[in-house]
Amino acid sequence: MRIIAGAWRGRTLTAPPGTGTRPTADRLRQALFDMLLHAPWGGRDSIVGVQVLDVFAGTGALGLEALSRGASHATFVEIDPIALTALRANVAACRAERVSEVLALDVLAVSRGKPAGLVFLDPPYGRALIPPALSRLRAAGRLLSGALVVAETAQGEPSPLSAEPIQALDERTHGKGRLTIWREP
Repeated sequence: MRIIAGAWRGRTLTAPPGTGTRPTADRLRQALFDMLLHAPWGGRDSIVGVQVLDVFAGTGALGLEALSRGASHATFVEIDPIALTALRANVAACRAERVSEVLALDVLAVSRGKPAGLVFLDPPYGRALIPPALSRLRAAGRLLSGALVVAETAQGEPSPLSAEPIQALDERTHGKGRLTIWREP
């Protein structure tokens, strides 16, 4: 696993041992960031200078990729101690401590903080964690109006927008996963 593009292009990232964490593959991250940069609803401004929130961060690959490509700051939310060790090692390897914050807690315990313009939600598959996470992030004022939200779920799971009055901007499947992207109202 490595950073695909930007200032830290080619930097190797650490993944925790075992199957408890499912790091987003390089190929999927490349496809995602290509969409963010080139889709009609995206563009350079969807990343550069933007505050990022990486929830269920695992290794931090998504948030670190955004920082490498010009995001201004990334907040990582992760509760698993093994994943936190890898996440902190990856932040240090990228020398991103000044532009990063690691919150070692459950997303349902997130308190108020800087709202993000780009949000990644990559929970464990099959546990329906996105709706309660969104509810908490909204209540804590962590999502800017108009923020781009990217959720990764398993292909067979219901869409994270099935209970939301929001239309997906894009939805794509890659391997066992599905990316759903929308803009917060």
